[in-house]
Parts: sequence; structure tokens; C-alpha cells
Amino acid sequence: MSDGPHVWRADVHDADVVAQLLIAFRDHIGRDWPSDNAFHAGVDRLLEIRDCDFLLAAPSAGEPAVAVCQLRYSFSVWRAGTECVLEDLYVTPDARRGGYGATLVQAALARARERDCRWIELDTHEDNAPAIALYERHGFRIGRGPGARDIVLAQPLD
Repeated sequence: MSDGPHVWRADVHDADVVAQLLIAFRDHIGRDWPSDNAFHAGVDRLLEIRDCDFLLAAPSAGEPAVAVCQLRYSFSVWRAGTECVLEDLYVTPDARRGGYGATLVQAALARARERDCRWIELDTHEDNAPAIALYERHGFRIGRGPGARDIVLAQPLD
């Protein structure tokens, strides 16, 4: 009997699993780019540097991963320390509502604290009510300060 999802920090031996879960996420959100090869190469590259972690979750130790979370770290002059971006969190459709998302958010918070991060943030689509509810249950708030509702502005450079 399992005590809940098993979570671990991915290493180079988990690269294919991480890439496949991120490809499934890409497909889930209706995109066809980056290519599968680009995901595999990107995961390999990120697993070699210290500024990124991938967390994986499975029903129990030894079982295949059904969820992934990507964390990126950088120093912020505005925080006078390291901040963390929870870049991606994806749970396979068959595993949803099984506690994997909550377990990964808790693990992400713990990992950011281990890395002495002073701040953690993420973005999600404004229509993704289940994700917003999940993140709010774990203390995330919309905006960076009291009453603030930040917006994200972006521009492709390629």
C-alpha cells in the first residue's frame, strides 16, 4: 500500500521520461512546436546545469512517472537572492485528481527553500480554474503585492 505519490528529482537517467511528459504537455495545450527532438535536446541540456530542476511523481517508488514539474532558478537583484520560477507542471490525464499536482507543488516549494530561494512564481492561463485553485491552496496569489494584478507582456525574438 502506498503512502501517496512518490516524488524525486530527475537526473540524466530520467531525461527521456521528462521529455516525454513535456511533449505530452505540449500536445495537451494544442501546440505542435517545439519538436520532439527539441524537447529531448532541451531536457538533456537543462539536466546538465545547476539552474534547473525537474521533479517527477509516480504512484509509488519504482513505478513510471505520471507527472512532471520544471523549476528554474536565477539570482534577482530585486530579491537580493535567488528566485524560482515554477515553469511547467503537468499530470497525465489518467492520473489527474490523484494528488500528483498538489504533491509536486509541495515538492517544488520544498526544493525552492532548499535552494535558499526568496521568491517563487509561476504563470498559468487565466481560464485554467483548476490550476489556479491548486496554486492558491498552496499560498500562491495573483500579483506580486497587496491588491496587485500583474500582467505578463511578451514578444517573440525569432
